[in-house]
Amino acid sequence: MPFIDSKITVPVSPEKKEVLKTELGQALSLLHKPESYLMVGMEDNYDLWMAGKKLEKGAYVSVSLFGNASASDYNKFTAKICELYERELGIPGSAVYVTYHPVSDWGWNGSNF
Repeated sequence: MPFIDSKITVPVSPEKKEVLKTELGQALSLLHKPESYLMVGMEDNYDLWMAGKKLEKGAYVSVSLFGNASASDYNKFTAKICELYERELGIPGSAVYVTYHPVSDWGWNGSNF
């Protein structure tokens, strides 16, 4: 039950959104989660400030998942997100924040897991 929500400062074309969605889904194996339940949200042209300065290129990525993963797995997933956003959007890893939100109660389709 992962949900990956991205706030991105640059415009992102529908084609790039598709690439990001696909690669995030493939990378979920790093967290031992299936892509079959993945939900992805992306908001581009989003205003972000870091250290008091507005970012021309930056991103905040929030990863919620049912259950938990190890610190090592989170580290690998963060590296993948930073590499992906730099390659596809030109956003340096130093301008990307990634947060993780393990959830013990997750509802879907009229009931909870």
